[in-house]
Amino acid sequence: MSDFFENILMFLGESYVQKALIVGALISLSSSLLGVILVLKHFSFIGDGLSRVTFAATAVASIMNLTASNNMLVVLPITMLCAILLLRPGQSSKMRGDAAIALISVSAMAVGYLVLSKFPTSNNLSKDVCTTLFGSGSILMLSSLQVWLSVGLSVAVVVIFVLFYNKIFAVTFDESFARTSGTRVAAYNLLIASVIAIIIVLAMNLVGSLLISALIIFPAMSAMRLFKSFRSVSICSAVFSVVCSLLGILISCGASTPVGSTIVAVDIVVFLAFCAVSAVRRKA
Repeated sequence: MSDFFENILMFLGESYVQKALIVGALISLSSSLLGVILVLKHFSFIGDGLSRVTFAATAVASIMNLTASNNMLVVLPITMLCAILLLRPGQSSKMRGDAAIALISVSAMAVGYLVLSKFPTSNNLSKDVCTTLFGSGSILMLSSLQVWLSVGLSVAVVVIFVLFYNKIFAVTFDESFARTSGTRVAAYNLLIASVIAIIIVLAMNLVGSLLISALIIFPAMSAMRLFKSFRSVSICSAVFSVVCSLLGILISCGASTPVGSTIVAVDIVVFLAFCAVSAVRRKA
């Protein structure tokens, strides 16, 4: 046990771990805020679908020999386009909701793996796929450009959420009422879709494409065990997400476990604790 804490203290002195903690906290904060919206709009699974899109887009970027810092030029527009298609108002009744997400998810995963297998970027295809899906230690190997880009985009997401809080609240709970009250619902759905795409792309560095949904959904679902108002759930979700991500990164450094999986494991433990507290409070 002493070795575990000694490892954590040793890693805390490293600049790359400090960068990972800062970026991880900001990505978790922005993810949690949008996670509340997705859960309430019954689009909890959209993060999973879009994460597969980022996997395919990353595969395309890799065969174009784009660096990790430049692959956002390909990944972000593609993810944003798919997010807009999934969240656009007036979707066809023949293709909407979970059906559209499942279609895009499966298609993107198949195309991504096909591209990587046909145009491998290294001799170890399994490692490339595993790194993209589970994040590996990419959060600990961020360049200065990636750090500043992640910080800038995360801050932008938080600022957008705060500035348009009332409109986002109205669109989330009742689009029909928001539309009759003069709110441009289509424009705010477009804004939400764009922000979701940014978060999905950022979260890939933290937990990988396969575990992004956990980063988005667990904080919101946990907060809803104890709180009922939109504001309270949003605040609790943000605190939950940031604390779990920081703990996950530190535990990963101390125990030499995969960063993304460790963060999700911490999310699961805290979620179960919230469920237990909620059950006890109901009985009391």
